[in-house]
Amino acid sequence: MKSSYILVISLFLACLVACNNDSTVDMETQTHSRNNSPFLEHKGAYMPEKVIKTDEEWRQLLTPQQHVITRRRGTERPFTGKYFNFRGKGIYQCVCCANDLFSSETKYDSGTGWPSFWAPISEQNIKTAEDSSGFKKKTEVLCNRCDAHLGHVFNDGPPPTGLRYCINSVALQFIEKK
Repeated sequence: MKSSYILVISLFLACLVACNNDSTVDMETQTHSRNNSPFLEHKGAYMPEKVIKTDEEWRQLLTPQQHVITRRRGTERPFTGKYFNFRGKGIYQCVCCANDLFSSETKYDSGTGWPSFWAPISEQNIKTAEDSSGFKKKTEVLCNRCDAHLGHVFNDGPPPTGLRYCINSVALQFIEKK
């Protein structure tokens, strides 16, 4: 009986591993390489307290487009966002809660039409979740403070992480470095 139980669990775990799509990011594996990056000296402000609001409160604080993208998991059209081709030096924050998310030091031109970054300011400031909407399994990127949908992360980015955080401009606000 005990060996049958172990066999069932083993088969279940094997199925989980086999079903893992290559397009999703193994965040546990990637965390080690990013945290050791010499390019991420500035970690940004970590805001641990959660921001929880009702949908109506978010609607009052955000523009209709910001609400659709950050609270309803929308996506802006490529090449239309104000930050996709932006070259300022500073910090990109969550438009909903001002959590520091990305630095201009890790921004690069991915050619996709959205602002792209190879690493967040701090692993603590974002979180990821599986996104199985549409035809392709993806890894969604969320603000860890307020759960705003930011965009997605893919395994086709540049060194040193090999990641591409493809983020909606509407989900960001920029704070210029003084």
